[in-house]
Amino acid sequence: MKGHILIVEDEAKIAEILRLYLEREGFRITHSLTGSDALSIIRKDRPDLIILDLILPDIEGEELCSIIKKEHDIPILMLTAKSSEDEKVKGLDAGADDYVVKPFGPKELSARIRAILRRTSRTSKILSFNNGGLVIDLEAHDVISYGKPVALTNTEFRILAFFAGRPSQVFTREEIIRAVLGYDFEGYDRTVDAHIKNIRQKIEKDPAHPVFIKTLYGIGYKFAGIKDNEK
Repeated sequence: MKGHILIVEDEAKIAEILRLYLEREGFRITHSLTGSDALSIIRKDRPDLIILDLILPDIEGEELCSIIKKEHDIPILMLTAKSSEDEKVKGLDAGADDYVVKPFGPKELSARIRAILRRTSRTSKILSFNNGGLVIDLEAHDVISYGKPVALTNTEFRILAFFAGRPSQVFTREEIIRAVLGYDFEGYDRTVDAHIKNIRQKIEKDPAHPVFIKTLYGIGYKFAGIKDNEK
């Protein structure tokens, strides 16, 4: 398989055409009719690329694109009937990696998808911070802290990976829950505090004085590690 593509499209005929063509090209396809369903799918089975229609029944495509881009590093190709230059600029400003106007040719769309995946696949799947003090393998779900392997739970790993992919950005508890645990999470926002406390116990030399996940009192948390290739 060449990769997993999520199609967010409420027009069944268009979605089916895309599915049939892209499956013949070797992609695994998941389809969502609404933005809320798409967010649930992304959380459970992260796609390699999203084809996003801008006109959805529950949320504007540009808004959904902004939400996805803030919470996940997933390339997005917008597929829409909105053809004006202003609409294209609006879509690209929302974070889209490419923009295709309906009606479209399946061959051109497939070529654009391959081009996006080539660009994004160059991104390293291994993140290293503070002279190798913390190394995160995003594909293998392995974490090494100061030379020693660390055993994180699935939720702990997802929280750490979420932070590590967005150094210096500040997130509230609600934003962390939405990005990692999902919109349908029914626990308390203080659950985040417990997870971060556990992560610190495992990756920090001195959990009482963390160097990686910092607390901003009254606001939330941020990742303060320095990427090794950015020094």
